[in-house]
Amino acid sequence: MHRKNIAATLAVVTATSLLIAPQAQAQASAFATQEIKWQRCFDPVPPGFPPGAERLECGNFTAPMDWNNPGNGKTITIAVSRTVPLNGKAKTAVFTNPGGPGGEGRTLPLIYLSRPKLSENAEIYGIDVRGTGASSNITCGGFDALGATDPRDRSKANLDLLYGSMELQAKFCQTKSGEFGKFVTTEQTVKDLDLLRQVLGRKKVDWLGYSGGSWMGAYYATYFPKTLDKIVLDSNTEFTAPWQTVFGDFGMGFERRFRVDFAPWVAQHDDVYHLGKTGEEVRQTYERTRKKLAEQPVTLPDGTYYPVTLDLVLAQGQYSKYAFDGAARKLAELAGAVPAQLKAQASYPDAQTATLNTILCNDTKFRGDRRYLERDAAQDGAKWPLLGYYQIMGPCAFWDRPNVNLKHPNGIGVAPTLMVQSERDAATPIEGARRAHAGFAGSRMLTVKDEGDHGIYGFDNPCVNDVVERYLVDRVTPAGDLSCPGVPLPEPGAQRAGVLEQARNLAVQLGW
Repeated sequence: MHRKNIAATLAVVTATSLLIAPQAQAQASAFATQEIKWQRCFDPVPPGFPPGAERLECGNFTAPMDWNNPGNGKTITIAVSRTVPLNGKAKTAVFTNPGGPGGEGRTLPLIYLSRPKLSENAEIYGIDVRGTGASSNITCGGFDALGATDPRDRSKANLDLLYGSMELQAKFCQTKSGEFGKFVTTEQTVKDLDLLRQVLGRKKVDWLGYSGGSWMGAYYATYFPKTLDKIVLDSNTEFTAPWQTVFGDFGMGFERRFRVDFAPWVAQHDDVYHLGKTGEEVRQTYERTRKKLAEQPVTLPDGTYYPVTLDLVLAQGQYSKYAFDGAARKLAELAGAVPAQLKAQASYPDAQTATLNTILCNDTKFRGDRRYLERDAAQDGAKWPLLGYYQIMGPCAFWDRPNVNLKHPNGIGVAPTLMVQSERDAATPIEGARRAHAGFAGSRMLTVKDEGDHGIYGFDNPCVNDVVERYLVDRVTPAGDLSCPGVPLPEPGAQRAGVLEQARNLAVQLGW
């Protein structure tokens, strides 16, 4: 094209953009005039729910399916919940997120009823983000490649199954979710969140996000730096890097937690579990048991166990020190050391998994193909055998990605942010959190020493709770980085659910 023609074309495009921008802005603003009709989420309160649970109110609001074209008439529903102070006087509104991405968030405000300094000074909001929970759903048609075959088996036949299933995962998710799936992204989601702020009539809100909620909070602050006041990011992803980098550290984080915390703790209580007197003996018991399950799966009253099933049980057990006991007992049961012990739903049951896959793959310009995945799994698996072979983002290599270009979170212009991070968090390793901290201007990091739990604030660490509430409620930003001691590992049999597990358990009980 000649230079004159290019200039003329640019002039037309620019003029058209200037005409369209105010029109699109007016269409988007129209959504802010709606009202949420709040009502009790449940009546009566289900048994076992925390005191004050009757205060949880539910509602929903409407958002554009595509924020880049809000006037096309296509809309979605976002489901939300809230608790308000008993005296009706809230100093602030706190938006919460349990992570995932794709975690259902409407039960999360219930967890803070035990933190009166927060819950009696703030309206606390739970949100089922677009794609999941009681909000407009997407689905992968129930197909899930994770666990379909053992990724440690690197034979050609098994690799064909492994990566063929990932490619199929991408096709299932994108086909079954239809047009909406293209618009389940971080960028679209943070615009939903800021619409909620506008609908509530608030100039500013606070943010409290865990795990993938640290990513969401960092991006919300990046897109809307003037509307977030206090920002707490707990158990941090490396939100200054792409998702592919974040999930690249998964195997390392779980292996460290398994070897440094879990296995030595199990060995310390060998009189209970009989799995080995040293951490290495416990790890070798795991390897032997895994090999036996590959030769002959074992069916127990709660299901059939394969090598992959064992891996995922142990991985789940690394999130909280209070999950160690259950994971160790299951390993002991499968190892034969202990006798076996006999013992409103979303539109799509797999909406959370679908939302996770879709956000990851829509957000991410994935680097590599099947050959890259094969090499990467072999390298990581050799170093970190517990989860190093697993590639949660594998389907993204086969994803037909829409045109999504996220802004880069750098913290410039954002309110000072408090990052809470345990040293041996398995799911969101501290190395990535430190890099995010270094790359996010004005952030302060609260490091929880000698701790590996995922999801710290609101549970059993008084030092962390005090620091976070001094920031969120008293509005005092730490002058710099600081630390708190971790909570010692429990005795066998001690049962307590962490913040995120409590919220999930309540959601399961409600059928949400």
